[in-house]
Amino acid sequence: MNEEDRIAATVRASKAIPGVDLIIVVDDGSTDETKLRAREAGAITVRHTINRGKASAMQTGANVAGMHDQAEGEPRLLLYLDADLGDSAAEAAPLVEPVACGRADCAIAVLPPAKGAGGHGFVLGLARSAIEKAAGWRPVAPLSGQRCMTREAFAASQPFAPGWGVETAMTIRMLVAGMTLIEVPCELGHRVSTRDFAGEMHRLRQWIDVRRAVTSLALARVRLPRARFAQAAARQRDYEPYCALGEAARGRR
Repeated sequence: MNEEDRIAATVRASKAIPGVDLIIVVDDGSTDETKLRAREAGAITVRHTINRGKASAMQTGANVAGMHDQAEGEPRLLLYLDADLGDSAAEAAPLVEPVACGRADCAIAVLPPAKGAGGHGFVLGLARSAIEKAAGWRPVAPLSGQRCMTREAFAASQPFAPGWGVETAMTIRMLVAGMTLIEVPCELGHRVSTRDFAGEMHRLRQWIDVRRAVTSLALARVRLPRARFAQAAARQRDYEPYCALGEAARGRR
């Protein structure tokens, strides 16, 4: 939303990622020229007349991608990137390879530490703890929205949690469904929240959304018994594929 200053650079950089032949920008109720700038840069654009939130924008993007798939061919992988990545969007290329080759069902970017970031770690800790309790994984970047995934992994992540809880809930649903996830370091850079009033309010909204998402999943019993993921959890390593149900489940996919 309202990314007219960066969206064109993000679109152009995304074109440099090997295998990318379709770029969709969902303008989630912007009041500026985001949609126009994206279209001028070569993206297919879709606009929400009002701001519906991140989860709705992600769903719309996937729906539009499905409309452009070839009837006879394999469906495209889905690569989600934030609109404010600018020229660094090309650095998302390492996310594609492990999914394209079948090593993982979903690859998640771990960004370098951002200069001037003002987070306190509360939201990150909440998300990481919830994922660990549900499926044993302790991701480095549980809130990262830069993700590449198969259509099967996308389907397993449904329904999306609203707002800023979407990534945490997506990860939990995928792991409970037996999907293999991997984190990949990527030299991406985007806007970060600061420690002013606006930044603190943003983090509060994030915390509320993540708390709502994980509480909803817990009440719906979207989790695995600890005995099912104990071995995988004990063997996990950062930046290595993780499947909560173990090697047998990975082999069947």
